[in-house]
Amino acid sequence: MKEKGRKVIASNRKARHNYTILETFEAGVALVGTEVKSLREGKASLVDAYASIDDGEVWLRGLHIPEFSHGSWTNHAPRRTRKLLMHRREIDKLVGKTKESSLTLVPLSMYFNEGKVKVELALAKGKQDYDKRQDLARRTAEREVTRELGRRVKGMSR
Repeated sequence: MKEKGRKVIASNRKARHNYTILETFEAGVALVGTEVKSLREGKASLVDAYASIDDGEVWLRGLHIPEFSHGSWTNHAPRRTRKLLMHRREIDKLVGKTKESSLTLVPLSMYFNEGKVKVELALAKGKQDYDKRQDLARRTAEREVTRELGRRVKGMSR
């Protein structure tokens, strides 16, 4: 029985804080059996993960999928390099963008889509410290504005 919809396994929450996201892509992941079983238990970490392009292939590095709890000697290495499955056209586009400017490939989330493991990959530019502070200040100001508007609608003005 195939699952319908999208079930998120792991997400990289720090990525949107540390990078400006320019474009996103969906890629399949080449996995071995015990990795899929471990992912079905909801165990994965994208904290130190990044993608790189070597010889026209996209590789996901630093992704941590712990060993399967009921596995045997056939268990996988938790931090092995995994191949991402993308169309040639998309890979060529990524090669051009990463070579011409200082852009990186960052995984944003990992999820099951109709029973298949997918990774949402972002073409991103690193933020400086002052950019992060400006974003934080802007979000705080927006939150205050919406909070005040909510108070006024309810008639609870200070």
